[in-house]
Amino acid sequence: MKKTIAVIAALSVAAVTVLSGCGAKADSQANGGKVKIRFASWDNAEDLDKQQALVDQFNASHDDIEVSLEAYGSEYDTKISAGMGSGDTPDVLYMWDYPSYYEGLEPLDSYIEKEGADYKDNFYDALWPYNSKGDSVYGIPVGFTTHALFYNKDIFTQAGVAEPTNDWTWDDLMAAAKTITEKVDGVKGFSFQMKPDPYDYEMYLWSNGTAFVDKDGKLDGNLNSGKAVDAVAMFQNMEKDGYGVATEKNGTDEFRSGQTAMYIYGAWSVSTFNEDGLNYGIVDIPAFAGAGHDSVSILSSSGVSISKDSKNKDVAWEFVKYWTGEEMNKARIGYELPALKSVVESEKILDDPANAPFYSMLEQSSGYTPASFIVDNWSELKDTLDLTFERVYNPSTMEDPAAVLNEAVSEMQ
Repeated sequence: MKKTIAVIAALSVAAVTVLSGCGAKADSQANGGKVKIRFASWDNAEDLDKQQALVDQFNASHDDIEVSLEAYGSEYDTKISAGMGSGDTPDVLYMWDYPSYYEGLEPLDSYIEKEGADYKDNFYDALWPYNSKGDSVYGIPVGFTTHALFYNKDIFTQAGVAEPTNDWTWDDLMAAAKTITEKVDGVKGFSFQMKPDPYDYEMYLWSNGTAFVDKDGKLDGNLNSGKAVDAVAMFQNMEKDGYGVATEKNGTDEFRSGQTAMYIYGAWSVSTFNEDGLNYGIVDIPAFAGAGHDSVSILSSSGVSISKDSKNKDVAWEFVKYWTGEEMNKARIGYELPALKSVVESEKILDDPANAPFYSMLEQSSGYTPASFIVDNWSELKDTLDLTFERVYNPSTMEDPAAVLNEAVSEMQ
């Protein structure tokens, strides 16, 4: 998603007073001055001035705490890894890859518990597994996107096909894609990635009642199950039948240029389509007709964490609460989808048809944990799956899905 932040919301004096923790004051007085903590951001230059303004707001409202913003940009992972290795990690840091970094992070369960049940309940349930590892929470959700089905309204009108709805099944999508391909010259009905990110792709297996692995990390009977084969084969069959196309990248370019009528993606492309003036719609991902439940989406979720090495964890928690609280959720509307139910309600986020599908997908995707959070050898499994999907969807190979998935399981055992 193109990161354009909304006008910064003003904090009320009352909210500021609540955020000024007694622990921070005690530390400040003990040290004879302000408690200084460091906050690591992965944002780029385009957004840093706005982000710095939000940090300055916090500092201005606290005479006992000073937060310094450290912008790491594209070197974020390298610098965080180095900091954890040397014991010099910033006190507060953005986080998404908890399986790789959780050992260097402070578990936040006790902090959350002290805030009361209403605090945790205000965040969408589906976000917590993506900000946890095992039974511990290591980050407070700050933003997210799910995936949804984008469709070109003009192409549907040209083909005389009714627009997608939230209760579509994949059978409905395939029928529409076939008709569009037949009736509109130079347009394919549906596009998907020839080399999909395995992390994202697992949502299709979830939607059909299976997964890459079970809760114990077992691949056999899951990745190569009949339901997994059916999900993988469905996309290949659309490609073979000529009304689906496997794209080299994520499919945005093809959809944006009108080469395809439908594709599935996150909210990142919304601002681009709006700038283009594209006549598009968004609905839930279609469900598998025989699955017996709604479709499920993967989440791309970011959180804010506290370093295990921080010497001022209580002070760091005060800033984490500020950065993930209602006023900052409001301030970042247009920059990220709010993670707090109260903000979604008060700001009428769901009234915007470009937002609503990402929240309905969020609601129906609760209870799923990606394989990357379960298995210890995710990087190895990811490499195997990368090759697996390319062998199935590359038009020059189009290997049998059942055989390739069985081979992948055998290779990983």
